[in-house]
Amino acid sequence: MPESVIVVPCYNEADRLDLETIIRYAMGREHLLLFVNDGSTDATGPILTDLVAADPDHLAVLHLAENCGKAEAVRQGVLRAWDHQPQYVGYWDADLATPLETIDEFVEYLDTHQQVDILLGARVRLLGRQIQRRATRHCLGRLFATAAAATLRLPVYDTQCGAKLFRANSRTRVLFAEPFLTKWLFDVELLARYMNSTPDSDAQPNVHPTVEQAIHELPLTHWRDVDGSKVKPTDFLRAVWQLATIYRTYQRRPTPAGQPTAPSTQPQTVRPPQTAPKAPPPRPVADSQLAAHAGERI
Repeated sequence: MPESVIVVPCYNEADRLDLETIIRYAMGREHLLLFVNDGSTDATGPILTDLVAADPDHLAVLHLAENCGKAEAVRQGVLRAWDHQPQYVGYWDADLATPLETIDEFVEYLDTHQQVDILLGARVRLLGRQIQRRATRHCLGRLFATAAAATLRLPVYDTQCGAKLFRANSRTRVLFAEPFLTKWLFDVELLARYMNSTPDSDAQPNVHPTVEQAIHELPLTHWRDVDGSKVKPTDFLRAVWQLATIYRTYQRRPTPAGQPTAPSTQPQTVRPPQTAPKAPPPRPVADSQLAAHAGERI
C-alpha cells in the first residue's frame, strides 16, 4: 500500500498538465497520485487515462460524470484515497505551482511531528525562498487571509495554498464525510470542521493536542503563479459571503483546555450571573467601648 495518496483535482487541464514531470516524480516513490477528472469538457479525461497506463502502481484516475467543482472533486478523491489505507492523504493543485518534490518534505514533517494532523503549505515571501506571486493577487490574498484568520479565530497565515497533507486517522476522515457548504472556501471550512471535531479515537490516551498544536503551516521553498488559473479577482467578493456562512455554521470554539465539539442543537438557558451576598452593616460601637480600648492603640 502507498505511504501517502495525493489527490489532484483536474478540470479542463489538458493544456497545463506537465506529464513528463508527473511521470518522473511518481516513478520509484511510495506515493500514489490520484487524479480526479472533474467532468472536463476538453481532452483532460483521455490524457489522464493514458497517463495512468504509463505507471499504474503510482498513478490512478477517478472520472466524475459531471463537473462538481473543486471542493467536491477533492472530497470524492480523498474518500477514494482512504481505500488504499495510506498513512497520509493530501491534495495538490494540478498546475504544480507547488512542485511535487515538496510532497516529500510534507511527509517528513508529519513523520517527525506526531502531534500534527494537518499540514498546510504557506506561501511566505522570505529571503532565500522563491515565491513568485503577482502583486495584485498577493495583496488580495493577504486581505482574505486576515479575514479567514479572524473568522476561524486561528492565527493561520495561508488557508488557500493548494498543497495540504493530512494524517489519515478517524478525526481527519470525518472532515470529508459530508459535502462542503462552500464551493470556493472549502479549505477554510475544513479547518473549521476540524476545530469542531472530537479527538482521534486511535490517539494515545490522555494525549489530546490543542488545535494550534495539531494544525501546522510549512513555509514553501518554491511556488509560482501559473497562467490559466480559474480564480478571478471578483471571486474575492464572493468569498466574503462564504466566510460569513462558515462563521454562522462553525462559530463555536472550544476553551483552550478542552477539545472542539460540534455545536449543540439543544436550547440553552442563560442564567444571570450570581452576585456575592452583601456584607451586614457594621454594628455601632458605644462611646464607653471606645474609651475602654483607647489605650490599646498607644
